Amino acid sequence: MSGLVVHDVGVRFGGLVALESVSFEVAEGTVTGVIGPNGAGKTTLFNVISGFVKPSNGSLTWEGKPFQPRPDQLVRHGMTRTLQGVGLFTHLTAAENVMVGAATSRKAGFGSALLGLPRSDRDERRLRTEAIEWLERLGAADVADRVAGTLAYPVQKRVALARALISRPRLLMLDEPAGGLGAEDLGPLAELIRALPREWESPCSVMLVEHHMDLVMQVCDKVVVLDFGKCVAQGTPAEVQADPAVAAAYLGAEVPEESALTEDEEATS
Repeated sequence: MSGLVVHDVGVRFGGLVALESVSFEVAEGTVTGVIGPNGAGKTTLFNVISGFVKPSNGSLTWEGKPFQPRPDQLVRHGMTRTLQGVGLFTHLTAAENVMVGAATSRKAGFGSALLGLPRSDRDERRLRTEAIEWLERLGAADVADRVAGTLAYPVQKRVALARALISRPRLLMLDEPAGGLGAEDLGPLAELIRALPREWESPCSVMLVEHHMDLVMQVCDKVVVLDFGKCVAQGTPAEVQADPAVAAAYLGAEVPEESALTEDEEATS
């Protein structure tokens, strides 16, 4: 099955064009980065895929079928998303926050939980064990029983990522996963992202919006570049780095005319 296909998606807020004819594919089992200057439309794109924003035109396809996302149904479709902020329940413990991400895998029904039946207790223990395992993998097992609101921001980011991973998504959307993290955290984060496509039986695709270019170039198979709502480049990290349109988007550099590029190429040949 194919992964996520974004086809000709546009978003308009009144007279403001937030996205214009954006098309690309997040292939199954790959890591795709979305980059661009502030205001380029990256978060709007994530909001379209998550169902928070309805596109003005265009369409989405997920695993070969037309897809009209709803935020409350994402996990059922095999998708999860982290936020630029952590979005944790500050009054719950770290472990309880992670367990929330596994809500769709609960085997005991509401009635069993309400009455405190043995099946519900077993289910709760199972989910807590899984939550602790993910926290341990992300280096946060020691805060499992601490209230999330008391944790340092980098630790909260790890808890939020564990909450997204416990549902074993087939598409994981990471919105600035390295935001607020120190240099010592970037290496382990990169290793985790690169390992995710092979983490479980169903291949996991990863899509990330990120400003840390070192992380993007290290972990991504493909990079999509947005500028003023338009897709100005896409390809491998090396191809994107060499694209003059990317320099123009980030640095305001002038893009050479095609004829000038041809002359340069002829001069070096």
